[in-house]
Amino acid sequence: MNNHLADLPAWAAIPAALLLLAGAVLTLIGTVGLLRFGSFYQRVHAPTLGSTLGIGCILLASMLVFSVLESRAILHEVLITALMVVTTPITLMLLARAALYRDRSEGSDEVPPPPSGQDARTSGSDPQSRPGLGGGQDV
Repeated sequence: MNNHLADLPAWAAIPAALLLLAGAVLTLIGTVGLLRFGSFYQRVHAPTLGSTLGIGCILLASMLVFSVLESRAILHEVLITALMVVTTPITLMLLARAALYRDRSEGSDEVPPPPSGQDARTSGSDPQSRPGLGGGQDV
């Protein structure tokens, strides 16, 4: 079986090219946002959004091209898309929370204070510090 891109019909090649171009532009916008923004908290959002949307467009183009060339549905990219859509925002959240914890521990004035009644070191994660969760006396 010898499938070449020259065998790809125009009705599939044009949308695939547009999806690839859109994915590249979205990823480029995320990269420019990374360079343009000043603080860490601003910088983490642009590449996360750019990479998630960019990879989605690129994978859709890949699904289209290989489904047409193979004459059957190619769904490997669905798994890649699902993993990217799930893991990228979770990674953003974990990085932002770690940076926020670090900045609060160092006493930085650029971050908001912890919620009332919480210390930067505990952040409410210790069950002993919260009533009703096994700590202290529950009356």
